[in-house]
Amino acid sequence: MSNQAKKDCKTLIAVIISAFVYALAMKAFVETGNLFPGGFAGLSRMFSMSLSKFGGITIPFSVFYFLLNIPPTLLVYKYVGHRFTIFSVLQYSLTSLFTELLPTFPITSDMLLIAVFGGILGGLAISIALRADASSGGTDFIAIYASTKYNAPTWSYVMYFNAAMLVLAGILFGWEQALYSIIYQFCSTQVVQ
Repeated sequence: MSNQAKKDCKTLIAVIISAFVYALAMKAFVETGNLFPGGFAGLSRMFSMSLSKFGGITIPFSVFYFLLNIPPTLLVYKYVGHRFTIFSVLQYSLTSLFTELLPTFPITSDMLLIAVFGGILGGLAISIALRADASSGGTDFIAIYASTKYNAPTWSYVMYFNAAMLVLAGILFGWEQALYSIIYQFCSTQVVQ
């Protein structure tokens, strides 16, 4: 087996583990606490919950998560490379699949524990993907694209996006979930860094 094949095999295993761990975080913590993770995962939850609450239409998180990731994937493909893009598509596709297949299973009803440990688990999943030269897509793709193309620090824009999303979540679904989502996102970011 060539060195590249070994590297691809390790990346594949890491991406599968990353997607499964992220799906666990979503089902055991995010859904249990009605939290909003950062990036496209949070936006996907907001779309899904809004349609259900205000329109009576049930479209799963995973559908929005997969579909929202397609445009940034097409945008960054030529800037981040074929291999990185393929493994990132696999990561967010498997996350969507695993999130659909796993049942919601509350581990605790304590919101602080849900926010902290959910954030840790979500951050761990993202870290596994990044260390394997892949990504969970979404705002990561957009930030990587902008920093590569324009040579500018863009992660602050991701933070502004997440802040705006949490304000909207607070207005639509209640401030308690939005505030606990800040804790979730903080813990997730600390693990990724």
